[in-house]
Amino acid sequence: MISIQPVFRLSCLFVALSVGHALGAEQALRFNRDIRPILSDKCFACHGPAASDGDTDLRLDSRESAVEDWGAIVPGSPEESELVRRIDSTDADEVMPPTDAHNPLDDEQRALLRRWVKEGANYEPHWAYKPLVRPAVPGNSKPKSVAEAIDSFIEAQMRADGIEPVSEADRITLIRRLSFDLTGMPPTAAEVDSFVHDRSPDAYEKLVDRLLESPRFGERMAIYWLDLVRYADTVGYHGDQNVSQTPYRDYVINSFNANTPYSQFIREQLAGDLLPNASLDQQVASGYNRLNQTTEEGGAQPKEYLAIYFADRVRNVSQVFMGATMGCAQCHDHKYDPYTLRDFYSLGAFFADLKEQGKYEARSRPPQIPVPTEAELEQLAEIDREIAVFESRRAPLEEQALPGQSAWETIARARLREARETATVWVDDQELIGAKLEGEWHYITDDEGPVHSQRLSRVQRSAGQMQHFFDDATSRAVVSRGTRFFAWVYLDPEDPPAAIMLQFNDGSWNHRAVWGSDAISYGRRSENWAGYQRLGDLPEKGQWVRLQVDAERVGLEPGDSVKGMAFTQFGGQVYWDQAGWSDIFTLPAHVEQALSLDPSERTTEQANRLRKHYLSQTAPIKELDNNIARLQAQRNDIEHSATTTVVSEAVSPRTIRILPRGNWMDDSGEIVEPAIPEFLGELQTGPRRANRLDFANWLCEPDNVLTSRTMANRLWYLMFGRGICSSVDDLGGQGTYPSHPDLLDWLAVEFVQSGWDVKHLLRSIVTTNAYRRSSRASEHLQLSDPGNHWLARQGRFPLPAEMVRDNALAVSGLLVEQVGGSSVEPYQPAGYYAQLNFPKRTYVADPGDDQYRRGVYVHWQRTFLHPMLKAFDAPSREECTAARARSNTPLQALTLLNDPTFVEAARVFAARIMREGGNSTDDRIVWAYRNVISREPEEPIVDRLQDLHDAHLAHYREHVEQAKELVSTGNAPVATELEISELAAWTSVARALLNLNETIVRY
Repeated sequence: MISIQPVFRLSCLFVALSVGHALGAEQALRFNRDIRPILSDKCFACHGPAASDGDTDLRLDSRESAVEDWGAIVPGSPEESELVRRIDSTDADEVMPPTDAHNPLDDEQRALLRRWVKEGANYEPHWAYKPLVRPAVPGNSKPKSVAEAIDSFIEAQMRADGIEPVSEADRITLIRRLSFDLTGMPPTAAEVDSFVHDRSPDAYEKLVDRLLESPRFGERMAIYWLDLVRYADTVGYHGDQNVSQTPYRDYVINSFNANTPYSQFIREQLAGDLLPNASLDQQVASGYNRLNQTTEEGGAQPKEYLAIYFADRVRNVSQVFMGATMGCAQCHDHKYDPYTLRDFYSLGAFFADLKEQGKYEARSRPPQIPVPTEAELEQLAEIDREIAVFESRRAPLEEQALPGQSAWETIARARLREARETATVWVDDQELIGAKLEGEWHYITDDEGPVHSQRLSRVQRSAGQMQHFFDDATSRAVVSRGTRFFAWVYLDPEDPPAAIMLQFNDGSWNHRAVWGSDAISYGRRSENWAGYQRLGDLPEKGQWVRLQVDAERVGLEPGDSVKGMAFTQFGGQVYWDQAGWSDIFTLPAHVEQALSLDPSERTTEQANRLRKHYLSQTAPIKELDNNIARLQAQRNDIEHSATTTVVSEAVSPRTIRILPRGNWMDDSGEIVEPAIPEFLGELQTGPRRANRLDFANWLCEPDNVLTSRTMANRLWYLMFGRGICSSVDDLGGQGTYPSHPDLLDWLAVEFVQSGWDVKHLLRSIVTTNAYRRSSRASEHLQLSDPGNHWLARQGRFPLPAEMVRDNALAVSGLLVEQVGGSSVEPYQPAGYYAQLNFPKRTYVADPGDDQYRRGVYVHWQRTFLHPMLKAFDAPSREECTAARARSNTPLQALTLLNDPTFVEAARVFAARIMREGGNSTDDRIVWAYRNVISREPEEPIVDRLQDLHDAHLAHYREHVEQAKELVSTGNAPVATELEISELAAWTSVARALLNLNETIVRY
């Protein structure tokens, strides 16, 4: 990575600082801070909550077991304590931890344990499981604001430890920090100037409020939430095929922007479908339960994969909402926390009501629902208004038509006796007017081949699967009880096909009839169904044959409106001619029965049914119904074209058993009902089976010890680069002790009492003195607190991958901002998907504006994550990720220099530099640096960038073709009015600026 200002890097010199105070003899021990981490790391695997699974029942996490039952610890007397004797032993057969555990205690840890026993071996409940109580603010003062209270906790701790905080960051750093933290985007030079020169006392608070109200806020927060819930655009397993669930991503963005209470956010995701009169958004939110990886591998065992999905769901739910690692209890009781094997399966039983399959097929993940866009919803509303207008005309028209019913009955009885067929032709000598045609429509005359009707027929030749069809016909077939579809076909006797198929579209093409073999793959299953109805052998060869399909046989019901028809063959030569549909005059059975009776003998119900049917056949009502059917078809088209998303749908719960050792084939385990972890309480639902909504409500109870602690800690992590408890994925026994436990509890209570207000908590955090401090550590802090445990300074850390992309696009001017919508596919190396199968696929980068949208919308391929995202430590999202890895590698520098997205951004930014940056080279460098880094460069930096510009300008003037190639990268128009060599030279300067450490690190 190019870095103009040196970045001081220091290895961690004193690991003990990561778990608490530097411990002197004069300072009292705290079990949770000083002793539990040692016991958890060294002892609990055998002597923790799951001790009964091992060779002994001794539990060192329990005073009752360690002191009273086993006597392993004698409080106040290390010399009489078996624990102390064992940890000090030099006998390899007695020493603890055992030598074969390869995890020995060091001298400092042994000394701490001896001291703890000597001071009385006092225990504490684990800090994360203690009841939530708002601690007193240090100093017994009444803080004027939440921010002041937060600072009181931090400053009191620093005073106690003799820590001197650094000063506040300069205003340029503050607006840049806030912009990235709250919106994921850099500030513009104009925004920086405005803030720097705003001397009003509330300038900072106004900036915070503006950023929190930006639609970018939801996009920024979604990046983190989607990591937690392992959202992706593909299924993960086997072929890792695409799955449609972008509406869930948009729901998350919109919820953060709307500041939806976190409690409501939880309920809608876990049980949106169970809420009374669930809205479309709430149904979409329930898709959270379906974000797990799934498979459609042919050889997959459905029962095995249901067990896999079950375990995945328990792991994710517990980590996302509880900060718990319940996945460790899938095969046995948790080794470090009070979660039992029974707890694992009882928690999973809440989700036993989800409608799902162990093995899916046909790229489908039912249940799914259409989710229209705002524009589509407006169209649907307009259609509904038009339908209502037509419906308002029905009653007067019916009143006018009723006198003709008697005459109609006479005619209807006569027609029933004759039962003649009437046909409507869709295709003959010319394609259907007003329809959309696809495939090859090759007409011939009777001089060139056989013709059945009039002068022309169509011929198709193929070696494999071939199809031509029409769709969106203006003349639609409205299905009745006697409707049949037909097409005339002639099979070449010298070159017959293996199979032929007719297919019909009423908004779905899953209505097919096939003759011959199973060679045609569309809709093919082992069994017959509406989408693949086998009607026997191929028709006679060498003669015209009328293919005929009863609408009912292929799943079409009376009232369905068919708008398209497809003609398919596999191999051979086939001639196609006249096609359409026919109706035989029939009446519904109940109408025929009523019609056969004398009017005086009909019941009221029969008379009403007959009247209703008669009215539906009159010309004015038919026209009315056709208009309504046309509008309804338009409505269906919009709904069918709308993006779909996976959702939760409750069905009768399946039986859940404890799986011994997690073995999905072992059905001997005890049946369990839905329940929360036993040590955390019990749901009061009476005799009713607890459901997902009960679980969600429990998570949102004000006294739930985990939910608010977990989220408050993660919001802090987003604003400081580390949590108050640094293990943001685990608040349990293997997690870290909080640097400021009272502050974390205070924030958790504040979060609940604010109405679970995310923006309130973030606003409070970012307006603290602690947040506004410089990230430059003093020499003393670098040595005494390298991990920033005491928050005497701000953190500095790399931007997430998506923000690195967004930053470059924003600076260049290429960024296209649009909240929500389909996922986008940026430039990607050719052949990157070569190893993806089932199906094979070729990646095609998006053209136009989609190429320049924010990183949160980039297509997330779990097994082949976009190379740029992967280089910058984005996770695959196969599992919950509460904290991304942070790295600084040569591959990142190479990506910034060579990925077409960044090269294109650099050359478009270069054109801005030339147009907007002034006339001199120095002026342009200063302008460019300010727009990328937000501050003016120092003179040595200007000199180095000028040297770079001059050297590359000389090079490109001698190699103009290279310059043309460079400035043509990407889809954006080339600035042809600018001199090519100079544009290329400024592109080199822009590439260097976009590659700076200062550009991709948040300070």
